[in-house]
Amino acid sequence: MSSPTRIRNKGRVADPVLVVGSVAYDSIITPHDQGDRILGGSASYACLAASYFAPPRIVGVVGHDFRDRDRRKLAKRGIDLEGLLTDPSGKTFSWRGRYHENYNRRDTEDLQLNVFERFKPRLSEAHRATPFVMLGNIRPDLQLGVLDQLTAPRFVLADTIDIWIETQRDKLAEVMRRADLLVINDTESAKLTGAPNVIVAGRMLRQHGCRTVIIKKGEHGAVLFHEEGLFALPAYPVTELRDPTGAGDSFAGALLGYLASAGATDFAALKQAMVYGTAVASLTVEAFSTDRLAKAGCREIRARRKELLKLIKA
Repeated sequence: MSSPTRIRNKGRVADPVLVVGSVAYDSIITPHDQGDRILGGSASYACLAASYFAPPRIVGVVGHDFRDRDRRKLAKRGIDLEGLLTDPSGKTFSWRGRYHENYNRRDTEDLQLNVFERFKPRLSEAHRATPFVMLGNIRPDLQLGVLDQLTAPRFVLADTIDIWIETQRDKLAEVMRRADLLVINDTESAKLTGAPNVIVAGRMLRQHGCRTVIIKKGEHGAVLFHEEGLFALPAYPVTELRDPTGAGDSFAGALLGYLASAGATDFAALKQAMVYGTAVASLTVEAFSTDRLAKAGCREIRARRKELLKLIKA
């Protein structure tokens, strides 16, 4: 299989990216369509997004029902599947959700952890030495276990979800202190800090030990909180919204992939990474599952980046 095309950063060979998270089958109902048992999970979206910039390594678990075509979809984008384990004792993690009319709210109708319930990441020697790492929204105690296995991480991005804020806040706080970047949405930031205002919440999170924070605001963009200042970026103006699932994971994966391609993690690099992350996330929402993301191509990503830059140019 030929190597996938990537966006080169000044000709530099990108460092690898390690993504630890879920691989799932989603059944999704939107106001206009639905998809049944389609490839999802935080690690799937993040790795596919990162693959446009850097070689990803996935760590996760699937069941005996995981389809060969989905494995091929990941491999086609150059994702190292050594860490994607198959547990023959059960089925792949599955989720069923329904989006409301404006797509801003969704209800979980069914969730079956299956083999993911027993998932405890064990990193190979190569995985432990990966310089750029994304901790997907798995349990904080598992995220800490991954951090303890890493030998020389240069940059660690951490994600989380509401349930861990409610049930493992102390462990999540330790993850946030040890990670280099926390990426969450505005609902999660309000729950963590008690501050509904995004600017107040971001500053509070940095005061309480987070080095750098990005708060996502859905169709209203995202805000970066860094020691050198703030950076606000609008969302890409999507006109064909089909399925918002995985947009946040795609944003984070592309962001980390860009940093790995640039070999830089400073304020300027993070701002550029956010632009690319926003461009890639806008592709994800235009189709169910990972289909649009997996097939988008570097030319389309570059074009959307250019349009975003025009939006923020004074």
